[in-house]
Amino acid sequence: MTWRMPAEWEAHERTWMAWPTTGYTLGDDEADADEARRTWAAVANAIVPFEPLTMVVSPADVEIARTYLDARVEIVEAQLDDAWMRDIGPTFVRGAEGIAAVDWVFNGWGAQEWASWEHDAQIARAVAGAAGTDVLGSEMVNEGGGIHVDGEGTVLLTRTVQLGEGRNAHWSQEQVEDELRRTIGAERFVWLERGLTRDYDEFGTRGHVDIVACFSRPGTVLVHEQRSPEHPDFEVSREVRALLEAEGFEVVGVPAPDTLKDDEGWVDYSYINHYVCNGAVILCAFDDPGDERAAAILREAYPGREIVLVDARPLFARGGGIHCITQQQPKPEPAA
Repeated sequence: MTWRMPAEWEAHERTWMAWPTTGYTLGDDEADADEARRTWAAVANAIVPFEPLTMVVSPADVEIARTYLDARVEIVEAQLDDAWMRDIGPTFVRGAEGIAAVDWVFNGWGAQEWASWEHDAQIARAVAGAAGTDVLGSEMVNEGGGIHVDGEGTVLLTRTVQLGEGRNAHWSQEQVEDELRRTIGAERFVWLERGLTRDYDEFGTRGHVDIVACFSRPGTVLVHEQRSPEHPDFEVSREVRALLEAEGFEVVGVPAPDTLKDDEGWVDYSYINHYVCNGAVILCAFDDPGDERAAAILREAYPGREIVLVDARPLFARGGGIHCITQQQPKPEPAA
C-alpha cells in the first residue's frame, strides 16, 4: 500500500483537538485554567461551523469542557497529559483503500525534563480507533508540527527536530527520509537549519517548522518574516527565505507582528501557525497591527476561504499556536 499525506487545504472529514487537562498548560491558578480553556474552546468553536470537530477530553474533565464548547463539538474520552493534538495525535494519510493514521513515537518533544507523555503517547492510536482508521506504526520520534507538506510529495522539516537531541539523534538523514517516504509518501525533502529563537526556550519544541514556513499551494511557501533587525529571528527569516528561494519555491513573506517582546523576552508570535479547514483559515491574532496585514495576505493565499481571527497570545504563552492544537483528518479519495 502506498500512502500519501494530503495537503492541509484538501477536503477534511473532521478536525481533532485535545482539551487542556493538567500541568503548565492549565497554569498556576483558576484564572490561568479558565484562560486556557477559553482559548482552546475559541479555536474549536471557530472551526466547528465549517467542519465536524472532535475534542479528546480526559474523563474527569468532560463536564467542564461541555460548559465551554459549542454543542456541535463531539467529545471522545481518553486520558491526556497535554493538549497539543498536532503533536500527540496521529498524522493522517490517504491510500487507495482509505485513510490510515501514522502513529509516530511521541516522547515529550525530545524527552524534555518538564514533559510527561505516559498518556499522550497512546493518543494517536486512541484517535485512530475513534476515527475507525487503520494504524500505520512508526519507530521514528516525530510530531505533526515538525512537518509540513504540499500534498504532492514535498515536505518541509527542520534538522534540530527529526535529527536533534532526544529524538532520533542516532538516525541518519537518509533513515529519516526513508521513513517519511514509507509513511507519508514524501519524495522531496527541504531541510531548514533551525526554527524560531523562542522555540528553543524551556517549553519550546526545538524548531518545529509549522511556525516558520508552510505551503499555501504546491510551489508556494508562506514564510515568517521578522522585519526588525533587533529581533534574533530577523536572521532566521532571512536564512529560511534564501534557502527556499534557492530550492526554486515562490516565497511569500508574512510579516511578524509589531510586538517584539513579552514578559519572558523575544516573542515567536507567528501568523504561519494558522489552520486551514473546509472553507476557512483560522488565523492567530495578537491584538497587533500585523493581524490585518496577515489576514490580507492569507485572503490572497487561500482564495475563497473565510479568514477567522482568534486571539492566540494565551497559546503562545504556553508554547504553541492554533496549528499546534489542531489536526486534520482528510476525506478518503472519491470512489472511481
